[in-house]
Amino acid sequence: MAHTSELLVAAQTVTRSGASFEEGEIADACGQVVSNRPVNSDYVHLVLKADGPALTAKAGQFFNVACPTTGPYAPFLRRPMSVFRASQANEEVEFLYKVTGAGTHGLASLRPGNKVSIFGPLGNGFTLDRAWRHIVVVGRGVGLATLAPLAELAAERGVGVTAILSARSPALVMSVERFAATGARIEVVTDEDGTSNPQNVERLLLQLIDQNKADAFFTCGSNRLMLLLKRLAAARRIAGQVALEQQMACGLGMCFCCVRSFEGADGIEQRRVCLDGPVFELSEALSW
Repeated sequence: MAHTSELLVAAQTVTRSGASFEEGEIADACGQVVSNRPVNSDYVHLVLKADGPALTAKAGQFFNVACPTTGPYAPFLRRPMSVFRASQANEEVEFLYKVTGAGTHGLASLRPGNKVSIFGPLGNGFTLDRAWRHIVVVGRGVGLATLAPLAELAAERGVGVTAILSARSPALVMSVERFAATGARIEVVTDEDGTSNPQNVERLLLQLIDQNKADAFFTCGSNRLMLLLKRLAAARRIAGQVALEQQMACGLGMCFCCVRSFEGADGIEQRRVCLDGPVFELSEALSW
C-alpha cells in the first residue's frame, strides 16, 4: 500500500491536470470530533473541526475516512463518505453514516476531542446548468445526505428545488430541515404508508414535469429510484445526474476496486467510480 505522502503526490498531479478532480487541492487532513450523535435508530451525524482543502468540498464529493479500531472491529482500509456539509465559516466538515460494518462501528466509537484522518475532497460533484430554473432531487436513506448540499447549491444560484425524500418510515427520513431551509418543496414518501412505491413516485414526477418544474433529475441512495428516473428522463428528454455509492480502497483510481459498467457512446464501458464520479450522467448509469 502506498504511503500517504505518495498518495498526496498522485492526487495533486491529477488535480493539476484537470482530468478528473474538480479545481482545488486535496489533502490528508486531521479532523477533531465536535460531535458524533445518532439522528435516529439507523444513522449517526459526525461533525469534525477541520481546515485547509477539506473545507472546500463541493456537493457530491467525498472523503476517504480512516476509521479507528475498536473492540473486535479492525478496519484495514479507509471508508468513502459523502460530504454532508463543509462550512468554511464554522471550519467544520460533516458526515452522515449508517453503522453496518467494521469501519462504521469504529466511527461510532469516536467521542468529542478525538482525532480522525479525512483524505479529500475527492471525485467529481454535481453540476448545475445555467438554463435550469427548477430541479428535482429524489433520494433514499443516506443518499439524502449527499443530496442536501446540492439543494443548498441550487438555492444559492436561484434554482428552485423539489425534494422527494424516501425512507422505510417517517422516523428515518433525514435532512428535512436542510431541504426546508433552502425553500425546497418537500414530498416525504415511506414504505410504512405505501407512498414510496414506484407508481406513486412516478405520479409525483409526472406532475412536476407537466408543471414545468423538472428541468433536471438528481438522485442517490436507491437503485429502484435511479432506474425510474432514468426511464422518465429518457422518455421526456430531461437531463439527470446520479451519485453512486460504491466500495472503494484508495479513492484515487489507482486500485481499480470501484470499477462499474456504464453506457458509453460505443457501448458498455468500465469506469472508476472514485475518479470518474461519484456523480455521473443519469443516462449512462446502469443497475447495480
